Amino acid sequence: MNELMMIPLIARIRSIREVTFDTLMFEVAIEKDGKEVPFSYLPGQFAELSVFGVGESPISITSTCTRPGLVEFAVREVGLVTEAMHNMRPGDNMGIRGPLGNGFPVDEMKGKDILFIAGGIGLAPLRGLINYVLDNRSDFGAVDIIYGARAPNLLCFDWEFDTWKAAPDTRVHLTIDAPAAGWNGSVGFVPAIVKELALPPGNRLAVACGPPIMIKYVLEDLAAAGYRDEDVITTLEMKMKCGVGKCGRCNIGAKYICVDGPVFRLSELKTIPSEY
Repeated sequence: MNELMMIPLIARIRSIREVTFDTLMFEVAIEKDGKEVPFSYLPGQFAELSVFGVGESPISITSTCTRPGLVEFAVREVGLVTEAMHNMRPGDNMGIRGPLGNGFPVDEMKGKDILFIAGGIGLAPLRGLINYVLDNRSDFGAVDIIYGARAPNLLCFDWEFDTWKAAPDTRVHLTIDAPAAGWNGSVGFVPAIVKELALPPGNRLAVACGPPIMIKYVLEDLAAAGYRDEDVITTLEMKMKCGVGKCGRCNIGAKYICVDGPVFRLSELKTIPSEY
C-alpha cells in the first residue's frame, strides 16, 4: 500500500447542487500545496471524503474521467459525517483520499451492448460510467438505461435524462414505485421493468447498482433471462471504512470490498459468503 494514500489532499468545494431533498452534489477542485492538481480515476472508483474534526466517509465518484476538470460527489445525508458535509458551503475544504478501489472494466465492455439498471442513489456510481460510454459512443453497442425511484422527486440527476435520450442508439426507461400526480412514465419496481423489457443477453452486459433488495431480484431476473454470471456487473459499497483494506470492516471471505471491489462481476460475488 502507498502510505501517501492515508494522507488526504484538499478538496475545495466550488459548487453545491441539490440532487434530491436529502442528497447534494459537491463539485470540488483537488489541491496540493495550495495548487490545483489532476485527479485521475476510473468509472466506479470511490474516494474517502473527510470533514476535519468530524470523520470521513467513502463516497462514489459520480463525475466522468472523460471530462477533465472538477470532480463530483453525490452525498446523501445518512450520518454525522454526511450531515456535516451538508452544512458546508462553496469555498469550504474537505479532505480527500483516493481514488480507491477498482473500476468498471471499460476496456472489456467495448463492443458490447450495455444494459444499465439503477435504483435511487444507486445511479451515482453509474452516472460516470454512463457518461463515459456516451462520450465514447462508437466503442459500444446499444445502450439501455433502466432507472427507478420511489417518487419523481427522488430520481437523481434528472438534468441528464434528455441528453442521454438524445444519444445515438440509447434508450432511457424511467419508473417510479407508485402512481404520482403529474407522472406519465412507467409505474413499478425496477425488477418489474427489467422483466417487462426482457432485453436478451446475446452480446449484452448488464450493470446494476441500487438497494440490496433491488439487486437481489434484478440478479434473479437476469439469470432467468439467460445472462451469464460473467456478463453481470454490480457494486458492493456497504461496510467500507478505511478504503485500503487495513481496518477489516469490509472483509468478506477472501475479499476486501474496498480493495477487490467495489465493482464485482456476479461470478466473483458467488465466491463471497452469503451473509454479506
